[in-house]
Amino acid sequence: MIQRVLATPACEALIRELESEFGELVFHQSGGCCDGSQPMCFEVNDFRIGYSDVCLGELSGVPFWMSSDQFEYWKHTQLTIDVVEGRGSSFSLEIPKGKRFIVKSRLFQEAELEDLVPLSYRED
Repeated sequence: MIQRVLATPACEALIRELESEFGELVFHQSGGCCDGSQPMCFEVNDFRIGYSDVCLGELSGVPFWMSSDQFEYWKHTQLTIDVVEGRGSSFSLEIPKGKRFIVKSRLFQEAELEDLVPLSYRED
């Protein structure tokens, strides 16, 4: 199966660092006015997943959610989450460390579209 979302080694290292400091984490990418389309990392109990959000997969065991409206723009791409130096302007946990998560993307090949990891949705 083709993964919809991947993590670079730098992303995986930062996730481990944040987990050691904050515990269980969750990623969300909304495309909203305040956070743009940057992936944001939160403590799992500090962010509520909405019924219209979709889970694209996991980054080092951390679920990566996206609003369904934003997913419509990204559904034909594989996302790779990376880290860059520099302070972003969001509420994401990495910001005080002088780093921020960023998205790199590539279009899926036609054949890959038939073998994508299925999306998952919020369960209550």
